[in-house]
Amino acid sequence: MRSFKYSLIISLLLGCAVAMSQPKERVMIAEQSFAGSKAVSYILKAVIEKRLGGQAEVKLADTSAAVAALDKGDGQLDVIGDFWMPNQNARWTEFVEKKKSILHNDEPYNGIQRLWIPGYLQDSHKIYSVDDLKKPEIAKLFDSDGNGLGEYWPGAPGWGSTQIWMVKMRSYGLDRLFEQTIVDQAVFLNKLDSEYKKKRAMLFYYWTPEWVPQAYDIRPLKEAPFTGYKGENAKDSPLYAGEKGCFELYSPRETQDWLERSRITCQNPDAQIWVLYSKTLPSRAPKAAQFFKQIKLDPNEVSKWIGAISRDKKDPQDVAEEWVAKNKLIVDKWIQGIK
Repeated sequence: MRSFKYSLIISLLLGCAVAMSQPKERVMIAEQSFAGSKAVSYILKAVIEKRLGGQAEVKLADTSAAVAALDKGDGQLDVIGDFWMPNQNARWTEFVEKKKSILHNDEPYNGIQRLWIPGYLQDSHKIYSVDDLKKPEIAKLFDSDGNGLGEYWPGAPGWGSTQIWMVKMRSYGLDRLFEQTIVDQAVFLNKLDSEYKKKRAMLFYYWTPEWVPQAYDIRPLKEAPFTGYKGENAKDSPLYAGEKGCFELYSPRETQDWLERSRITCQNPDAQIWVLYSKTLPSRAPKAAQFFKQIKLDPNEVSKWIGAISRDKKDPQDVAEEWVAKNKLIVDKWIQGIK
């Protein structure tokens, strides 16, 4: 009996030692330069650390570098929590569809992407569509430096939206009347707040989910409806429509004359926002990889996270950990079946 007890104790101690010796799963999360990416990145981190017993680190990286790292699969970066389509269609086609070196979650969440103006400007000058911007007297409203061209914000450096709106303004014939001001989102938001309080004219790209359309009376301008993609680089897309398509976009990565070859004469299709992770991650961190596959984000919740971080200036890790603690049932679905 005594021998049995000693054997049992030794077995338990050995089991604990083995469990303690097993390394925690370690995941590197790529945070891109916009608020939604920061918010989702820290939610992923909180779930990995608080619910899956792993370790996670959030590292700032532009989209190009993050995608390249996921493709390489050496653990320098493992996951992108907020990957926008069709803004990044060229990278999706290359790495997700063709090389299959990058995997994605089962279901994205949706958003819209439009060109916006303040509500007071729409009411006072009856600006409802991009066609209204073609009137010289309207374009002049957006000329803050007196150089004869109105200004607009197409997005930050390196964003897919920045290239899309350069193409759109050229396709609409508005590049003769407007010039782009490409600055980081934080710089733009500071200007938006200042100019909005002074009721000045502003023209800018924006999207949902986000806190800005909830905090300010801003309104999207009408464009022709999306009819599908066209162009040789879009033939594999389920939204390809051949010559009936209104959205033909090439990237600088595909061709040097991307701007001249591209033509977009309609609104963006509704955005699909995905979680991407490296194909090698399931072998290195299987729990995290299964979590990334199963996660289903709610755009309303994403907007709340963004608001807390960007508008209310709360620490993103505090926001994420508090939300994960209060929303156990939602997180349970994300990690269902993970042992």
